[in-house]
Amino acid sequence: MPRTRLSRRDWLQSGLGGMCGVLAPWSCFQRLAKADEVRGKPSSLTITKVETFALEHRIPNAIGPSVAQSNIRDALLIKISTDSGLIGWGETSDVGGTHGIIEEHLKTVLLGKNPLEHRKLWRAMWGANFGDGRAVAGCDLALHDLRGKALGLSIAEMYGGRQRDTIMGYAAAMNYTVGIRPDIQHPPEAAALVRQGFRAIKIRTGRDGHHRDLAVMERIRGAVGPDVRLLTDGNGAFTLPQAVKFGKELEKLDFYCFEEPLPQSPNYAGYDELTRSLDIAISGGEVLDSRATARDHLTKRSFDIIQPDVSLCGGFAEVLFIAEMARLFSIQALPHCWAGAIAIAATLQLNSLLQPHFQGFAGGDEPMQEFDVYENPFRDEIVTKKFELKNGYFDVPTGPGLGIEIDEDLVRKYVKK
Repeated sequence: MPRTRLSRRDWLQSGLGGMCGVLAPWSCFQRLAKADEVRGKPSSLTITKVETFALEHRIPNAIGPSVAQSNIRDALLIKISTDSGLIGWGETSDVGGTHGIIEEHLKTVLLGKNPLEHRKLWRAMWGANFGDGRAVAGCDLALHDLRGKALGLSIAEMYGGRQRDTIMGYAAAMNYTVGIRPDIQHPPEAAALVRQGFRAIKIRTGRDGHHRDLAVMERIRGAVGPDVRLLTDGNGAFTLPQAVKFGKELEKLDFYCFEEPLPQSPNYAGYDELTRSLDIAISGGEVLDSRATARDHLTKRSFDIIQPDVSLCGGFAEVLFIAEMARLFSIQALPHCWAGAIAIAATLQLNSLLQPHFQGFAGGDEPMQEFDVYENPFRDEIVTKKFELKNGYFDVPTGPGLGIEIDEDLVRKYVKK
């Protein structure tokens, strides 16, 4: 194949396109689409159908954080089909009418359009739904999956290639279970997760008061030893004075971070004061809906670790933008992910792109993948290959798009009646 000589201008434009991949990814996609057109791959597609699947599954025992427990697992999946037969899958949560926004508004935006025109479609989706980051996120993940399949590239490859091939997993575990005392349930559960290979574990807290909750944390630390990274999530159950008092005790137990102890909402009131009051890292931001709300909390330093969610916060490029913006403030990004296989795959792709917080230093804060360990068929059954923890790490899928294959028959099995 003959080589093509690049002029200085071509070389600079190519370099700048790579540098701007996070802020304006469409320039990269244009070049990829043109290259694929030369190779005979589809560079012009038309969206012919947008379908939503509201899923529901009942589990034997109600579980959850300090503030609520439920025996229902649910998810909202989005399937985007094209005239070529290529399809893309997305995932989000149906909160506050998200399902209706996709059905009544975003379908109209997407039908008949070329899914490779990502930048144009992403902007149009924001305009049609009055700023519902969840609705945009679900459709955006499906468009990313579809575009990757059309171009023969994983999502990470569309953004310049992975920084790493494996991601350290942390178990999102030790939920409150109705009818079972945490001091009896959680320490042996933590020890079992370490035996499974997890090197980091997140624990729910905040339901039973300072002394009982702290006693459980102490027993968990004793059960797993000093080398396992422990995180805990208050899920908005604490007042500011309570969170400061409890956080100081977590520091003594060498916890990695204290997640969202104060009430959760896009304004995250009081988190800047909490962060200033404690040495333990305060993490939060799972309900952020866009880069605009994230920017406000970065400038206020509401968090030491920011946790946007690719399935809730405007989609893949939006969360990558936030992570890169956080680096400018020396704030670590640790994307949130309590969801099914599609969101997990997207978050693995995202984590593969992130730099360690302290690049080049031993023990730098590498990205971690949150992994819900409780019964969830939307994580395990609807994919042809399950996610597998190996020596504490998950492989980043390498196939095109999300890198996973969805079994639609099993998706339909769980559609809410």
